[in-house]
Formats: sequence, C-alpha cells, structure tokens
Amino acid sequence: MARHVEKILVIKLSALGDFVLALAAMKKIREAHRKAHITLLTTPPFEALAKSCPYFNAVETDGRPENFAQWMVLRKRIKAANFDRVYDLQTSAHSNRIFQALRPNPPAWSGIAFGCALPHKNPLRDSMHTLERQADQLMYAGIWPDAPTAPGAAPGPDLSWIWKNMPSDRPVPGGVKPRPYAMLVPGGSAHRPEKRWPVEKYGELARILYAKGLDIVIIGGPQETPLAHMIQRDVPRARDLTGRTDFGRIAILGAKAALAVGNDTGPLHLAAAAGAPTVVLFSGASDPALSAPRGRVAVLQAARLSDLPVATVAQTAISLRSEGAGAA
Repeated sequence: MARHVEKILVIKLSALGDFVLALAAMKKIREAHRKAHITLLTTPPFEALAKSCPYFNAVETDGRPENFAQWMVLRKRIKAANFDRVYDLQTSAHSNRIFQALRPNPPAWSGIAFGCALPHKNPLRDSMHTLERQADQLMYAGIWPDAPTAPGAAPGPDLSWIWKNMPSDRPVPGGVKPRPYAMLVPGGSAHRPEKRWPVEKYGELARILYAKGLDIVIIGGPQETPLAHMIQRDVPRARDLTGRTDFGRIAILGAKAALAVGNDTGPLHLAAAAGAPTVVLFSGASDPALSAPRGRVAVLQAARLSDLPVATVAQTAISLRSEGAGAA
C-alpha cells in the first residue's frame, strides 16, 4: 500500500491520444491516494476534459512556459505548493526541465528525470505500449505492486464518468428513431500527412457504410472541414461536425456509435475509449504496438496508407460491427 500523501502533482501535457491513454494511470493514482489533493499540470486544450473527470482537485494549464518569466512563475508556484509527490506521465525532455528547475529540493518524483527519487528504471520502457509502460512506472513508484505489464494486459482508460457532465443528445435529429451511425475521423496532425488515409478513400468507405444502413458523422477540427465536404460528395447526407465538437462531445458520440473508423489521431482514441467499435489506420510512420487504442479495436496498417484498399477497411469495419451485434 502507498503511504498517505497529502498533495500530488500529475504532469501530462499532450497530445490528445496520449492524454486519453494516460487517463488509465490517472485513475490508478487517484485510487492510490484517495484523500490527497491532486493537481494536474497540463495545457489549455485539455482543461475542460480534465476538469470534468473525477481524478483531480485542481487543473493548471501553464505546463509549457515559453519564456524565462513564465518558467519562473511555474517554478515559484510548484515550489510554494509543497507537493509531496509528482507523477510525471509526460516523461519528456520538457518535463525533465520542470524537474531540474525545482532543484535543489524537488518533490519525490516518479518518472525518468535525471536524479529523481522514484525513477522508472525499466530499460525496456521505450518498447512498451503506453498503457503497460505507465502501469510499470506506477509499479516502480510503489503504488501498483501487481501492475499488469505484459503486452496487452493493462486496462484501457475508463470514460464512464463523462456521462455525469455531458448531455447525451444524438447527432441525427428527428422524431423517428435515428439510424445507427458510423463516425469517420479523416484528419490528423497537419505536419504528419503520412498518417492520413486519402480522403477520397474515406468517401468510398462512407458510401459503402451508408448503403449498409449506417448514417455518417464526420469528426475533426475546423481545419478538417474541407475533408468533410469532400466526403459529402459521395454521401451528401453525411453530417459534418468538424469544428463543432469538444472532447467530451466526441466521447459521447463515440459511446453511441455503431462504428468509428479513422486515422491514428486523438479523436479516434477518445471514441475507442468511450466504447465505439473502432477501426484505426496506421501507416509505417507509427507503431501500433506502442500506442494503439484499446477496446473493441481492429488495427490495420500499411507502410503507405494510400496502398490500404477501401474494401479491406470496409470489410474489417462491417465484421467488427457484426461481432458486437452477435455478442449483444
């Protein structure tokens, strides 16, 4: 059992997919320190999602200071808080700089920062999936002695709490019972185009799924609205929600979706964590063994995503949905 620790700082700065996966470790930290005051240090995009979840008493969003004055403000505030322990779930060069800024008397720190009191010393950590790696980190920190660290063993994030704070309207209005819908997530990081399946293939997929009785809902940021419009050329009745959904709404939509299909990007992680039967598309630029979402998830990978046939994705999606229907 962990000692009772009064004040805890958890650090998780980005990106959305990584943040969603880290919710599993955040839950375990809260369970290990039930009476502690736990603060999350993050960045502005994750503020609302973090404040709605039950793991934190406070959320601070200045985790990426950009100049010396901002660094000094962050350092002063962390030192003044007198945290008993820090769980660094970012484990990056940036979070290492935060640790070094707190010398000569930093809090007890779980992570990989040089000189920290609770180091994650497993030499294989970089070859572990995020879920097992963070479970292993918490084992080294002493709060999860039986942590499941075998490949595929760690539990995924639990988003059941999101229902308490989010309305649950459906994306398809009307007095009659709406058709089931498939979420498509055709976007991703603008600087990683190799991680995107071509939008014209999403259009073909949308047409196949629509013919199978599924409405189409397209998710993404406002910069991905042109992708939605291209998909609507194939399925004019597809609903474009790009730029109109916060993270909580995406999770709600995912929980109710018959299917989710998309690139390896944050919104798809949210949908999968919420329970959507999910097909995630990986190029050779990423390793699904390290970062794929968990749950009812099928992973398809091609060295070049443009070589991944629409028929393969459609068949995988239809089979995944059929399996779920059979289980129900």
